[in-house]
Amino acid sequence: MNNHERLLGILEEDSSDYVSGEEISRRLSVSRTAIWKQINKLRELGYNIEASSRRGYRIVSRPDRLEVSKLAYMLNTQSFGQRIVVLDSTVSTQQDAMRLAEEGAQQGTVVLAEEQTAGRGRLGRKWFSPRGKGIWMSIVLQPSQPLAFTPQLTLLTGVAVCRAIRRLTGVEAGIKWPNDLLVHDRKVCGILLESATEDQRVRYCIAGIGIDVNLNTEDYPEELSRLGTSLKIEAGREIDRTALIAAVLEEMEQLCALYADQGFKPIAMLWEALSVTMNRFVRAHTGQGSVVEGTAVGLDPSGALVVETKQGERIQVVSGDIQLQV
Repeated sequence: MNNHERLLGILEEDSSDYVSGEEISRRLSVSRTAIWKQINKLRELGYNIEASSRRGYRIVSRPDRLEVSKLAYMLNTQSFGQRIVVLDSTVSTQQDAMRLAEEGAQQGTVVLAEEQTAGRGRLGRKWFSPRGKGIWMSIVLQPSQPLAFTPQLTLLTGVAVCRAIRRLTGVEAGIKWPNDLLVHDRKVCGILLESATEDQRVRYCIAGIGIDVNLNTEDYPEELSRLGTSLKIEAGREIDRTALIAAVLEEMEQLCALYADQGFKPIAMLWEALSVTMNRFVRAHTGQGSVVEGTAVGLDPSGALVVETKQGERIQVVSGDIQLQV
């Protein structure tokens, strides 16, 4: 046990009262300066510790830490979340989930992290994922459909997360094709689906989900301050991350079962009902380098976005980024 863990134990013994610096110094056999450094370390981990020159230190509030036991207790699923890995810090939960999938992890295996040091989104973009503020999660999926239909799973995941957010928080999130969730046109969640294939069949998929849960306005770097928002900002209150993870996994299990039984059509209907893309004028920058402008009118059976141009032509946008026009 290191010194800051021992210090935490001392403060937790009677968390309603102050513990003097002299008492802590005696019990840890360290200087007052060393205690101050350890106090700051605990603050970096999310503990709100009050310091008084006359009375000492006491814990005011604790971080909302993810715990396997608490999540397992909240879950009401058959397979999703039956194996859960919680990491304090990792480069990327996607990499960790891929490693587990290669080792034979079953569908519904979940990797969570308090912090990602190099989380990533689509097209190699970096995903901002600070400690203890959000849900940084990857789920192992084992679909049976051909490779060409894997984009449908991105849309399915978007529906699951959107339904969970609305049900648990009351925040009216909406889905922007293909993989973002927005609130008042600001991004609150991103989804990244990556697949491992063999002979044109999908061996497994990893659904990466990043949700800005309890970030405050000042937490965002300047370049993201006008683009992003959090559930806390929108709801006006702290959100229980564990409860939201459980809700997402429950929705994922239900929708994957529906998808396996009835195909993509009911998923597409749910997606269109929750979409902020439908019936809006969009500018789509396709993966082929072209630009398509028109009104988003629906999804085709593969999951591509159907855009109707001013000339009445209907074009399928298979991949790329879209801008929503006001």
